[in-house]
Amino acid sequence: MQVPRFEPFAALRYAPTLPLDDVAAPPYDVLSDADVDALLARHPRNIVAVDVPREIDGDDRYANAAELLAEWVQQGTLLRDAAPTFTLYRMRFTDEAGEPRETVGVLGALEVVDEGADGVLPHERTTPKAKTDRLDLTRSTNTNLSPVWGLSLTAGLTELLREPAEIVGVCHDEQGVVHTVERVADPQRVAAIQAAVGANPVLIADGHHRYAISRTFRDEVRATRGAGTAAELTLTYVAELVEDQLSIDAIHRLYQGITPEVLMGWLSPCFDITEAGPVTPAFASEVTHRGALCLVRPDGTGAWLTPKPAAFATVRALDGAYLEHALRDHDPDVAYQHGVQHVVDRVTAGDAGVGVLIRPTSIVEIRRTADDRLLMPPKSTFFTPKLRTGLVLRPLD
Repeated sequence: MQVPRFEPFAALRYAPTLPLDDVAAPPYDVLSDADVDALLARHPRNIVAVDVPREIDGDDRYANAAELLAEWVQQGTLLRDAAPTFTLYRMRFTDEAGEPRETVGVLGALEVVDEGADGVLPHERTTPKAKTDRLDLTRSTNTNLSPVWGLSLTAGLTELLREPAEIVGVCHDEQGVVHTVERVADPQRVAAIQAAVGANPVLIADGHHRYAISRTFRDEVRATRGAGTAAELTLTYVAELVEDQLSIDAIHRLYQGITPEVLMGWLSPCFDITEAGPVTPAFASEVTHRGALCLVRPDGTGAWLTPKPAAFATVRALDGAYLEHALRDHDPDVAYQHGVQHVVDRVTAGDAGVGVLIRPTSIVEIRRTADDRLLMPPKSTFFTPKLRTGLVLRPLD
């Protein structure tokens, strides 16, 4: 069994005089232009100034990002650890069921392996997506600005991470999640964490594209400088693949260019269809309670789609796989949307002809994906809460 390297590194962190609530940010791929404006209005040195760079006076935005990052380091906005460390990352939040939760993972440098290698595993097929933005930003800044999210198959990793370390930052996000980062510098604990994560494969949960561009960047660096550089690894948050350390929401489906009636006709051989009434945010849990998917119409009403067992006898127990199987002869234009109310809003606004709410993927199926080296359909999982960008940066020099 091939296993990955997982190493500490000398992290870049915001100086303690800067409030992390003002300078940290959500991941780049969930931010609108208005969100970036609001974050920069909160603090001009918010991480988005580097992570979501803009063209200024016709200058290349990636070059601007690199210059800004170098300026922040020189001026003490960002400080580098004196020695390689790991960073514990805790999130305290209330889940969709109203239950208080606390999770813990570790930020370190995970080996970048070749596509198809066994040590770091993808968990779902990815949709086509332009990768040049993150690649150009990595080339210019020579820094991992935001982490990939990995799931470790090592039993007991959570217990190893549970003991507190040196708190180096606390911030709060727009959903009320408390994010706490703690530096681990003790050589014995660093070695224990490194050995635990490196003992088993890591499954990529979120950030497949970031991991892919890390592979491209690694290959470029190898071509000019050879192997053995910091580009052989990439910034990764690793948590144990167990129920109490994960909060998984569904990513629902939006179908373009068809009516609810047409879609129901296509789905009827595989699903029993009954009326659901007006669709509300409570349907996020209702789909799981009923064991059904839910079709959303432009008038805001829904229809329950209860899978017929015989129709899916040879299909994995994943709603995304059920829909792919049921629609295999039709190939509709599909988009993806997190959040029940967002789906309703987009369908009622005419952004899509019809929506389908699906159920969250189970831990059992995620584990099976890793153990059997399988791939889920695209956008099968939405891991929450989202990690903040700016709590830890990883220089590649």
